[in-house]
Amino acid sequence: MSPDRTALPYTQWPSPITSSDVARAGLRLTSPTVIGEEMWWCEDRPAEGGRTTIVHRAADGGHSDLLTAPWSARSRVHEDGGRPYVVVPDLGVVFSNHADQRLYLLVPGEEPQAITPVPERPAGLRYAELMVRDGLLWCVRETHHEDGKTTRAIVSLPLDGVEEPRERVTGSDFYASPALSPDGRHLAYVCWNHPRLPWTGTDLRVTRLADGNSWTVRGGLSESVLSPQWQDNSHLLLVSDWSGWWNLYQIGIYGTTSRPLYPAEEEFAGPLWQLGRAPYVVLDDGRLAVLHGKGDLRLGLLDPDNGTLTDVDTPYSGWVPGLSTDGRALAGVAYGPAAPPAVVRLDTATGQVESRRQDTGALPDPAYLPTPRAVEIQVRSGRKIHAYVYAPANAGAEGPADTAPPYVVFAHGGPTAHVLSAFDLEKAFFTSRGIGVIDVNYGGSTGYGRIYRDRLRGLWGIVDVEDVTAAAEWLASEGLADPARIAIRGGSAGGWTTMAACCSTDAFAGGVSYYGVSALAPFNAHTHDFESRYVEWLVGPEDSALYAEREPISRADGVTCPMLLLQGLDDPVVPPEQSAGFAAALAERGVPCTYLTFEGESHGFRRAETRVAALAAELAFYQQVLSD
Repeated sequence: MSPDRTALPYTQWPSPITSSDVARAGLRLTSPTVIGEEMWWCEDRPAEGGRTTIVHRAADGGHSDLLTAPWSARSRVHEDGGRPYVVVPDLGVVFSNHADQRLYLLVPGEEPQAITPVPERPAGLRYAELMVRDGLLWCVRETHHEDGKTTRAIVSLPLDGVEEPRERVTGSDFYASPALSPDGRHLAYVCWNHPRLPWTGTDLRVTRLADGNSWTVRGGLSESVLSPQWQDNSHLLLVSDWSGWWNLYQIGIYGTTSRPLYPAEEEFAGPLWQLGRAPYVVLDDGRLAVLHGKGDLRLGLLDPDNGTLTDVDTPYSGWVPGLSTDGRALAGVAYGPAAPPAVVRLDTATGQVESRRQDTGALPDPAYLPTPRAVEIQVRSGRKIHAYVYAPANAGAEGPADTAPPYVVFAHGGPTAHVLSAFDLEKAFFTSRGIGVIDVNYGGSTGYGRIYRDRLRGLWGIVDVEDVTAAAEWLASEGLADPARIAIRGGSAGGWTTMAACCSTDAFAGGVSYYGVSALAPFNAHTHDFESRYVEWLVGPEDSALYAEREPISRADGVTCPMLLLQGLDDPVVPPEQSAGFAAALAERGVPCTYLTFEGESHGFRRAETRVAALAAELAFYQQVLSD
């Protein structure tokens, strides 16, 4: 026992980190752009109801918000959106307004002016992947029709908005990454059709704009091709998982010649959940600034001529896909275990790195912050899974002698996503109170190659449950956690895993689900178009017997531990009926369950007051079910 620390029950340690601190820290810095000394980026503002503004940093270092309330820059293409603006040098910015999803041109000192037509349905025309060339704006347009169907096209339109958008490419269900050749004659893009998803199979196509002739350059049903960029008028750069890993390639415009630029069992991209976030960029000297690695992605400079890759020495251990360059300067969002995500500018010629904006302001005493430890855990079938362990940490308290702390297993959403080792004040909120965290990249997660993410194909509700349960068992076997005091929590697909795990195992003392999926057929019927066929890949074609074997709503009689369910009432991805139905099923059996709803919240809580209330409820739940 440390003489500087007082022995106190776990979950009851005093902490300077409040729920308000966590809520205020969630700026969600995204979409940086750099041109010389100027920079732009997006900030979510929880204190402003989750509004997203565009911040401009001038060459002299001054900061200004380009959008005042009620304007909010957010695209709802695929519901998850992506980069919602583009900078038009010497003019201003074009952005997607969240309320009506129209595009607006914002000239400094003036009010935003709409440049796209009023849709027939509210927010029925949506735009993403904005690109400006020669006075024209190019983008992906998503149209929501009166009959409920959704279609997409690549369109162009003048910046003054005097003409209707012109359709350039149509016919596929989904589009991403439009890129014009240097001479403006060809348009490259990624496309795919139902039931494929962009991490299962896409096509890289090229259209000759003079006559509309199109052809496939690379891709297919089982190859995920992402992020094409032009190297010259005859060659494209791209990311493909043809080898089993998302690696970089150069390919001729007609697909006749192809070569890997740096073959490695590493990922050079992430899943295409959000549009417009480049995992690599081309510098003026021909080198590529790339992100690569397993799990966390490092920043490196790749010479495509000789295949050498040199990591850049920065204070950050990981970078979020979404780079920007003006040819020399580089911008991105970087992080470290003790460094909150920050908008960073890098001079690729001098190596100078500068943080322009940090997600979290003043940090707590480091003694209250956990240090992530990457671990590999073997499950009963022999598979290995990846996870990060965050042990309890507090400057003035420690647990009673000869006792192990409680832990919470975090199950991420997606499920085709993955967790990082980035600094996270929310985890510190729990660990500083004596509650450990293990964040699990269960089978199906990205970041570890195609075989790893294909583990979940047809086995959602089995592999993910096995893996989070194995993480709990590993904590107990290593003596890190009290086996009677391990809970599980997750959001969206992680909420599904939480509910499914509580249905099928007694490894957990409680479960917390944020807007989780509980019933498959209703999810298929009501979710948005992008994910409407996802369950076919995760579980299989709709079959009542198969679905009943997997979905938590049909297996609620297996739940014996208390549960907390939290749900936004305006969620278009996982409707409130999913959580409400599961809560009712538990109540019918007399299982303790608290169901909390939040007006005006969508898929992922954005408002500060919601996040404070949800975090306070979650802590109170743990203090009840994980106490001595």
